[in-house]
Amino acid sequence: MDVMGDKATLFESGRIVRPAERDEVGEKGDAVETGEAVEELRHRLAAEAGDVEAMSVLGAMLLRRGDLDGAEPQLRAATAAGDRAAANNLGVLLHQRGYADEAAGWWRVAAVAGSAAAAHALGRHHRERGDEPAAEYWLRQSAEQGHTLGAYALADLLEHRGDEGAQRWMRAAAERGHREAAYRLARALDHMAFEAQETGDDNGVGASALEEAEQWYRQAAARGHRRAALHLGAILEKRGELKEAGRWYLTSAKDGEARAACALGFLLRDAGDTESAAVWWLRAAQEGDGNAANALGALHAERGETQTAERWYRAAMDAGDVNGAYNLALLCAEQGRTAQAEQWYRRAAYTGHREAANALAILLLQGGDTTGAEPWFSKAAEAGSVDAAFNLGILHAGRGDEETALAWYERAAAAGHTEAALQVGIARLREGDEQTAERHLRCAAGGGSAEAAYRLATVLDARRPPPPAHELGESSQEKSECEEWYERAATQGHRRAQVRVGMLAAARGDVVEAARWYREAAEGGSRNGAFNLGLLLAREGSEPEAALWWTRAADAGHGRAALRLALVYARRGELAEGQRWADRAVSLGPAEVAERAARLRDALRQELSA
Repeated sequence: MDVMGDKATLFESGRIVRPAERDEVGEKGDAVETGEAVEELRHRLAAEAGDVEAMSVLGAMLLRRGDLDGAEPQLRAATAAGDRAAANNLGVLLHQRGYADEAAGWWRVAAVAGSAAAAHALGRHHRERGDEPAAEYWLRQSAEQGHTLGAYALADLLEHRGDEGAQRWMRAAAERGHREAAYRLARALDHMAFEAQETGDDNGVGASALEEAEQWYRQAAARGHRRAALHLGAILEKRGELKEAGRWYLTSAKDGEARAACALGFLLRDAGDTESAAVWWLRAAQEGDGNAANALGALHAERGETQTAERWYRAAMDAGDVNGAYNLALLCAEQGRTAQAEQWYRRAAYTGHREAANALAILLLQGGDTTGAEPWFSKAAEAGSVDAAFNLGILHAGRGDEETALAWYERAAAAGHTEAALQVGIARLREGDEQTAERHLRCAAGGGSAEAAYRLATVLDARRPPPPAHELGESSQEKSECEEWYERAATQGHRRAQVRVGMLAAARGDVVEAARWYREAAEGGSRNGAFNLGLLLAREGSEPEAALWWTRAADAGHGRAALRLALVYARRGELAEGQRWADRAVSLGPAEVAERAARLRDALRQELSA
């Protein structure tokens, strides 16, 4: 499943201090509070006695607690005595009060004294004011001292400028446990792997980058990064590790990631748990995920709840998912609401939805608007719709523009379109390019086209040396490749292929197999199948049943079958019936049959008039 995450730009000002949660056991919570109070009192007494370090620590404690008024005098006193940690914390306090410039002054004091945290804060201050050279200087000072947040902020600044050194610092921050850095490093590696695959110049770089990206996604996800958990789930799902993928999707979804909830829904649906899937899709859709809304729409449409389906498709559109308009158009088309279907197809097509453009063109073509259909077919084809390229081939072939039609067929065939490959194969056969034709017919036949399998078999059949003669019932050699293709087409219901398989079986002496295929073709409406089945039955001594199949074939326009019936009835002495079938054979042909039937008819007429 392909998931796309937006690049986040985060600045972290320091450790997030959460108020202590009261323990379920009151005594324990009281003990913690008492311990903190004792610690604070100890530092306060030391500070009052002039201990600079105690002043700094006490100021930091009060700052963390949110007591700015109590913290400020302690921090100022410690700063005046040269404590750099106090200078940094004084800057934090002033920044919280809204005195950014004064805060920056104290951060500078602390940074010059070697405080990595102050250098980081000062770098962020300069970046917020647009002074990127100063920001880079101080952030680099912080990063080079091993400050995790400084390394991340420097990487973010360099990445914003497109500097190649960004990844080095992003990696440094990630290695020190910064989860957002780990996530963004993974995204960069992911992008590198994708580009390597797209250009085809991989040389193992793509696979290596993807493997490393997974490791960083895993690290960030383990630290609670919900988008990292989403991407890690997608990687695992693509690899077929569905159980672990589901766990990460669940983790991400519980943390509020709508795309993870949607992906988890699809995973559950594929596992057969539609009800649970719907629960997660609903959660994701309510958070504005258009893909989930579409999935809910499809689910309700399958259940016949078209009004609910339509509501969810509209919700998908409202969420900015163009598939909502396309799916709504499909729903309207199924209900025969053609005008509305066209409206929604157009809405999706104008946004570049290639399948909607193709469907709109088909709708217009069905309504007789060929002129209006062609531009939409072209737009869809240029956007990569294989079906649209094939449909353009049909459109131009219908106008007699075979050259343009072939060009579109070749384009669709190159993208794997089975019927287009068949059409290219047929065209190349007409031109005498048997080698190219065979290649395309093999592609189409391999894609499941019965007609392609039959035509490929005829090409291969024409190259075979004549088989040795065999009596019926006598075994012969193994089946050739052409017969295998005939059989593939025959099993797909291709009537001419069924007849041909029957003929090849008969040539091998396999009467039972020949009769089976002739009968199947005949029952499917093949007059040649009925005629050949009649011949087989007559040879086996079942002339009455043979006559029934010849009758079916003759009624369908088979001249040889009509001539056979004329001969059967003549031998039986039913001269009038023989003459009637002879007349029919004359009218049906072909020429040699018509000539023989005419002689038989004249002979029967003379005998009747004698």
